[in-house]
This record gives sequence, C-alpha cells and structure tokens, in this order.
Amino acid sequence: MGIGGSLSDGIIKKILLSYTYVAIWIFLSFTVIVYNKYILDKKMYNWPFPISLTMIHMSFCASLAFILIKVFKAVEPVSMSRELYLFSVVPIGALYSLSLWLSNSAYIYLSVSFIQMLKALMPVAVYSIGVMFKKEGFKTDTMVNMLSISFGVAIAAYGEAKFDTWGVILQLGAVAFEATRLVMIQILLTSKGITLNPITSLYYVAPCCLVFLTVPWIFVEYPILKETSSFHFDFVIFGTNSFCAFALNLAVFLLVGKTSALTMNVAGVVKDWLLIAFSWSVIKDTVTPINLFGYGLAFLGVAYYNHSKLQALKSKEAQKKATQADEEAGRLLEERESEGTGKKSESQD
Repeated sequence: MGIGGSLSDGIIKKILLSYTYVAIWIFLSFTVIVYNKYILDKKMYNWPFPISLTMIHMSFCASLAFILIKVFKAVEPVSMSRELYLFSVVPIGALYSLSLWLSNSAYIYLSVSFIQMLKALMPVAVYSIGVMFKKEGFKTDTMVNMLSISFGVAIAAYGEAKFDTWGVILQLGAVAFEATRLVMIQILLTSKGITLNPITSLYYVAPCCLVFLTVPWIFVEYPILKETSSFHFDFVIFGTNSFCAFALNLAVFLLVGKTSALTMNVAGVVKDWLLIAFSWSVIKDTVTPINLFGYGLAFLGVAYYNHSKLQALKSKEAQKKATQADEEAGRLLEERESEGTGKKSESQD
C-alpha cells in the first residue's frame, strides 16, 4: 500500500511539474507577444521601431548570457573553432535577425490574432524547405496535409477585417526565415553533433544578430530616431520587455528538456487560442467567423502533422530499441558460444 501510494505521489508530482513548465512557457510567450505589440503599435505605446527593439533584446540577451557563462560559470561554453563559427553560427544568426526583425515589424500592421493564424504556416515552411535541402523526404500525403493548412490560413486571411498586404508579406517573410533557420540548425550544427542550450545559443548567436541588424538600423531607423528629440529611453519598459524575451528562451529549454517537443507543440496551440481570445476581448481586435473557420481548418492540419511526426518518432524509437535488443542478444550468444568452446577445450585437455 505504501509503495503504491508513493508511486502515485511520484506520478502526480511529475504531472504537476509538467503542467507548471507548460504554464510558465505559455505565460512568457503570451507576455512577450503582447508586450511587443504594445510597444510597437501606434495606437498604444507608439514606438514603431522594430529593428531597434530587436537590437535591444539581442544586446540584453547577449550581455546576460555572457555574464552567466563567463562570470557565474552557470553553463559551460561549447568548444567551437573560428571556422565552425563563421560557416555555421553566423548564417544562423543572420537568419534569426531577419526573422525577428520581420516578425516584430508585422505587429505594427496586423492584429495579434491574425499574426497567430499566419504562424500556423510554420510546419508548411519547415517541411517545404526541408524537402528542398533534402532533410525531409517528399511524401504525397504530407504535401496534401500542407496544402490543407495553407488553404485554412488563406480562408482566415480572406476573413480578416483589417487585412494589410505589407503586414502579411512581413509575417510570411518572418515565417520563411525562421523555418530556414530551423532547417539550417539541423544541417550546420545538429548533424555535426553540436547542441546549444538557450544560454549558449544566445551567447554565440545574439552578437551575430546585433551586427547584422546594425546595417539596416543605420539606414532605416537611426535617422528618424536622431530627429525624434522627444524620445527618452524607458528603462522599465524596455528592461522588463528584454528580460521577458530572455526568460522565454530559458522556458523553451525547460519545457522541451523536461517534457517533450510534442508537449510544446500542444502548448503552442493552447497559447494561440488564448492569444486570439485575448486579442478579441481585451485589445478589441476584430475576429470574424471566417477567421475562426479558416484557422480551425489550419489547426486540424497542424494537429494531424504533429500526430504523424509523433508516430514516426515512436516507430523510429521502437526500431532502435529492437536493433539494440538484437545486438545484445547476438553479443550474449557469442559469449555463450565462446564459453562453450573454452569449456570443450578444457575437457579435451
């Protein structure tokens, strides 16, 4: 009875911890998105400078990551040659800077709810780019599923009350660059046995982003900011916003590390619906029935895609375990045969 009780307590504790990790990630992701919208939207805080905001985030994250690694020794830096950094980390940093710049820019033109609907295209972009770079095999049923997701998003876009073409282009560009970055991480880092946690990732990637963003910032936003003499840097607003962005990176690592990538995908769906509800009820964005119908179709396609990936992962794991079991059985058989041969030789002597 005591063993059963302790086992139940352990399971309950594990479930509660999983839900806690999910809640932390949803809260931080939710906060960063709404906070960025608040800062960039002309009807709210009215500071429409997405490159500058992204640079503030990257400066803060790079500095904090440097302090955690070099001063507090909280995490060991990954051993990395100059060649590996230039040809692997730098391209990923360039893609990340473009993704963040465009996604933050989209908040100026589009509602939070519609941006979340457009983000449903991420699996489509990742799969398409994966096929292009031969990291994914082309499958007709998967492509049909991708088309169904795209069709759902197209319906949601058709029903958008405040459709802005430039905003849609920016968000689709952000999705494309982010999908390319995810595929490049597999090709340039994961395939070489290099894994970066959020702190080491920011330590290496954030300075690259900062350098790449400096170029457009000098020509696009710096001249305007220079003329805006009324602007005063609000350390509370931008400090807390940057800290939330850094904490979100840690929450992603915590959620995936302590649960699974599938849990994060499911939590992402919950977060998207919460954001849509928040956007409609609090920010007073217009969400039409056609919006919801189109996003619902896209959501079903994404859910099916995640389910297919999970089944493929389970099949791969089962195959791996079966292979390991066969190898272990073969090794034991060889040991027994070897022992038998040894005993036979001893008896003959």
